[in-house]
Amino acid sequence: MRFEVSKVLDAIEGRLSIDPALARAVVDLSEIVRYADLDGGRPASSVRLGLVVDALSRHVAEENAPVYVVCPRGLLSDTDLTSNERMVIRRWADDGKVEVVPQLDDRVYEVAELLGVPVLTRARGDQVRDRRPWVDEPGRLLAAVAGEGGGAVLMARVGRGEPPRPAERSQLGERLLARVWRCPESNCSSFGQGGDPDSPFSDMRTFTSPVAQPPPALRSGVPTCPRHGSKLKDAGARPPVEVLSVRIDGVIRQRFVVSADAPVVVGRAPEGGKGIMLGQWLTEDARKWISRGHVQFELRGNGELTAQDVSTNGSGIRPGGSTDDDERITLKRGETRSLGATDVVELYAGVNVGRSKMWATGGLVQPQSVMAEAPTMALRKFTG
Repeated sequence: MRFEVSKVLDAIEGRLSIDPALARAVVDLSEIVRYADLDGGRPASSVRLGLVVDALSRHVAEENAPVYVVCPRGLLSDTDLTSNERMVIRRWADDGKVEVVPQLDDRVYEVAELLGVPVLTRARGDQVRDRRPWVDEPGRLLAAVAGEGGGAVLMARVGRGEPPRPAERSQLGERLLARVWRCPESNCSSFGQGGDPDSPFSDMRTFTSPVAQPPPALRSGVPTCPRHGSKLKDAGARPPVEVLSVRIDGVIRQRFVVSADAPVVVGRAPEGGKGIMLGQWLTEDARKWISRGHVQFELRGNGELTAQDVSTNGSGIRPGGSTDDDERITLKRGETRSLGATDVVELYAGVNVGRSKMWATGGLVQPQSVMAEAPTMALRKFTG
């Protein structure tokens, strides 16, 4: 049973991100783990986060829709969770997968407002409307409720319940996210050089890149570290980024970020486990054509996005996303081309990469569930 739950938590981890460019919604982990109505189980269960992650994926019709999780510090020692669950959540916190705060206060709504993404919650709109009037906008406050056939579904608390779109940030959010911030606490996993030095996972910690920093908290208008409560130092301009999507046969399979200091290789299975791996979504013919590393995307200092073919068989550029083969531009091995705002890179017929804002829907009818390994009725009896 422990092994099954651990596999579910590992699958959930792949959908967690505090990267402002990728997060599609915000949740309060302390609320979700105690939402027993979702599965009729024990008082607190971190696996319920998987139900909400699956609900978001279905709502936006994408398989890998990242969720921004805010976790009050007290949850790390909550005895209603198993020791294994507490250990995993602490690892998430130490690796910067989730944001830990001393007191929840209004942080979930602050993040949602700054990033322009919805909140997944049980709260009613009238409970937060006075503080955050934007909750009346369509699709900004979504309720995670138990579905008739099991799992969770998202329903609008207010507005028309439209699926969340790619972030349309507030002007304040744009200003805050245009800068790199530093926390005076050296062990800060979001705005410093690492996480808790006493963590058992400190030797395998992955640091948060400046381009993926979460938004600062605002205390009396001053940018502040949400975890430590310390005033943040402005460390300069944040490197520009572009958010790209891999779209295969009309379905968005993966979003990823290209920054000025971090080119990204897309292919069947890029070497070293780095880059964007497409192999699991490709047909047999596509796997034969697409190289392990096929196209490298780079964002230059002037904001120019380029694609360089690094494959054996070559790629194509479709200007403006054109489907006319006569307009397709062949990109041979070693060649680099600047990409216009609506240009699409074609690795193989139906396998495309372009800017995320080009495609309004994920196009996936039934996203893969992170709960695939979850025990069913047995999970409800699991007490650790």
